[in-house]
Amino acid sequence: MSHHQATARRVATGTGATLALAVVGVTATAGAAHADESYTVRSGDTVSHIATRSGTTVAAIARANALGDASRIRIGQVLTIPTAAAPAPAAVAPAPVAAAYKVVPGDTVSRIAAKHGTTVAAVVAANGLDSRAFIRIGQMLSIPGAGGAAAAAPAPAAAAQAAGSVSHTVRSGDTVTAIAAKHGATVAAVVAANGLDSRAMIRIGQTLTVPVPVAAPSTATVGNTFAGRTYADSVVAAANANLTTLRSSPTPSKAEMQAKIVATARAMGVDPALAQAVAFQESGFKHAVVSPANAIGTMQVIPTSGQWASDLVGRQLNLVNPDDNVTAGVAILRALVGNAPDLPTAIAGYYQGASSVKKNGMFADTRRYVANVQTHMTRFR
Repeated sequence: MSHHQATARRVATGTGATLALAVVGVTATAGAAHADESYTVRSGDTVSHIATRSGTTVAAIARANALGDASRIRIGQVLTIPTAAAPAPAAVAPAPVAAAYKVVPGDTVSRIAAKHGTTVAAVVAANGLDSRAFIRIGQMLSIPGAGGAAAAAPAPAAAAQAAGSVSHTVRSGDTVTAIAAKHGATVAAVVAANGLDSRAMIRIGQTLTVPVPVAAPSTATVGNTFAGRTYADSVVAAANANLTTLRSSPTPSKAEMQAKIVATARAMGVDPALAQAVAFQESGFKHAVVSPANAIGTMQVIPTSGQWASDLVGRQLNLVNPDDNVTAGVAILRALVGNAPDLPTAIAGYYQGASSVKKNGMFADTRRYVANVQTHMTRFR
């Protein structure tokens, strides 16, 4: 991958902010050992997901709510969630104790789970996280079983097949079989994840959750040097933390990232050819990449530039999020083009930093970068 010298010539510290996700609340309707609970359906919910989070089954929810078709629920609908009485623990095996944990910079759910001898799935379920398991610095997590014995580590093969998920909006001509094949999933997995009946009936416009296998994260790490420059330990540590986060989350393909860039550039009034050329030069449209200077993702944006981009668009951007990463890069390009005397100077500012270009002119490697980007632009016209 390529790394722009704007990252080499500016001090980059900290990590990209992560998305905060609301924990879904379930209210008990009785205090007995076997208590029904109520749940209000939210956007994106399926009976299968609700059952998994609540420790019950699709069939049990369907029976409790007289659902003729377990795949049909509506936003705002209040469901009764039946819960089974938990068996009394054996005298020799004390009940697991849940511990509170405060997220610190560099944390990922997988690291937290390993540290406390539990599993990613258990932490995700205990805190109502989605399949991407996004957490934020300072967030308080409940760690199930943290006071008990450490859970056995999953076998490498099992880790490589840990399920992630993607969303798919049904279009004309789609079938569950075709959707499953497109995403490398199985029909049974799609049916189970969305509470479909045995006929696997779907409708145009319906949003499906498609469970997909996620490859085991690479053990490769970000080094501390690039282009003859050595970066501070704190910067490299932040870069490695961001790389771990990217590799532990489902990652869009290069084609999907390119499509995001085109759509975002058009929406923000930036030449799509310019945005694509910069992204191709920076990362080759790959998203799970981080430079030693902690330049993150497809657009290779460092956290300080990401904060500038957040100010430009009026909301906090999360650089590890594919959509926000593209938004940050395109917002920066828009600002540079709007303030530079010409296009080459704007491109140079993305690589070297606008203030450095103004003060020092273009460095030799900056001129090569500008020439490469302008050449790439011709292929994206």
